[in-house]
Amino acid sequence: MAEATKKKKKFELPHVYTIAFLLIVVFAVLTWVVPSGQFERQMVETAAGEREVAVAGTYQEVPKITEDGIDLRQGVFEILQAPTQGIQGAADVVAFVLLIGGSFALITKTNAINAGVSRVIKKLGGKDFLLIPVIMILFSIGGTTFGMSEEALPFYAIFLPIIMGLGYDSMTAFMICFLGPQMGYIGSTVNPFNVLISQGLIQISGNPQLWLRGIFYVIYVVVGIAFVMMYAMRVKKNPERSVTYKDDIAKRKEFDVVDMNEVDMPFTKRQKFVLIVFALGMALIVWGLVTQGWYMNEISAVFLGMGLLSGVVGGLSEKEMAEEFVAGMADFVYAAVIIGIARGILVVAENGMIIDTILNALATMLAGVPTAVFTTILYFVEGLLSFLVPSSSGLAALTIPVIGPLTDLVGVNPEAAVTALSVANQTFNTISPVAGMTVAGLGVCKITFPQWWKTSWKFMVVIVVLGLINTAISGMLPL
Repeated sequence: MAEATKKKKKFELPHVYTIAFLLIVVFAVLTWVVPSGQFERQMVETAAGEREVAVAGTYQEVPKITEDGIDLRQGVFEILQAPTQGIQGAADVVAFVLLIGGSFALITKTNAINAGVSRVIKKLGGKDFLLIPVIMILFSIGGTTFGMSEEALPFYAIFLPIIMGLGYDSMTAFMICFLGPQMGYIGSTVNPFNVLISQGLIQISGNPQLWLRGIFYVIYVVVGIAFVMMYAMRVKKNPERSVTYKDDIAKRKEFDVVDMNEVDMPFTKRQKFVLIVFALGMALIVWGLVTQGWYMNEISAVFLGMGLLSGVVGGLSEKEMAEEFVAGMADFVYAAVIIGIARGILVVAENGMIIDTILNALATMLAGVPTAVFTTILYFVEGLLSFLVPSSSGLAALTIPVIGPLTDLVGVNPEAAVTALSVANQTFNTISPVAGMTVAGLGVCKITFPQWWKTSWKFMVVIVVLGLINTAISGMLPL
């Protein structure tokens, strides 16, 4: 009887920190089992700058205890040191993420972005169908440039009553706020949390495929907007076709539906100046990436300048700026630390000298495989791993150090590794029940995962196909 009353425990994936630490342990065990070895490496000149690459055909095994008496097998003490060494090794990336978090918090505090969106809504007047492309484009710009994701959360509560008040359903409101930044994130151009971090990990500077990323960014956003608009018009014409039709009856009362004017915000001169500062800052970053080969230090400097200047022109006091900067960094500590801990996996593997052995085995297995097949494998590997590590920066730190050199060994443009991660990670996060923003957005709109999957599965198939094409083209382009 006691057993019958016991509640069944719900299966939950371990915390991403737990997963990373377990992988450190797994790789430490592998250093006792997998032979140690290394490739010869050389510096090569490419369109993306000078890079160090492994030379195919030069792999040689190394004894577990070297001539110098160094034991390559990693034990308990080495495992416990790995997170610290990983954070130290990734210090530049960790600092980069924290500074961006602090800087963007200053911009957010001015409320300029919220006020700007509100003004756009007011300008459109009764042409409510134009709200969908306008809002999604604005959100997508945030996704493709600075990795807008969590920052979209406040907009669900703002837009849900507006969109429902215009005759659409809660699913339409969710998709506008969710797919806008998601399509931009999938089509990342200068997003520091996937593209720039990944390029830095494999020594690619200048974002040489920015033009290709720009083309696919437009494609993803256009496809996303078309899907949402077709769904919205269909539901507005026949509300009973909505998967949330019955639920929305209660939601309309709960969310106190009002018209657009009732959520209008004042748009001050200070807030306009903040948006100008932001636009000029992003333009400067693109210019630096394309023409000057900028990376973390330079981009961090621009973001910090944008944040400080936004705080000043936005009318924040010195104390407010300091407090918001600290709070912003605190919000990004999770992402920053997982980058360091994931780097600890690489530390153990490198100290045990098994990375090149794994690369050699994979390169031998995939030798002669057509580029499109190889990039397809990369795409699905990154996508499936996203269920375990939803964070794009954490996934980059975990996989790019291995996948990047692998692309060199099989003769594929290493940018394919960057593209595979940037498009697959967020695509799979869009339907993942362990992706924080997906769960949060559906929760605010009171939409279940079955309702979302039923609505979006055909659209997601299209996005996956586009991602596979995008990754294949990235890998086929010359270095």
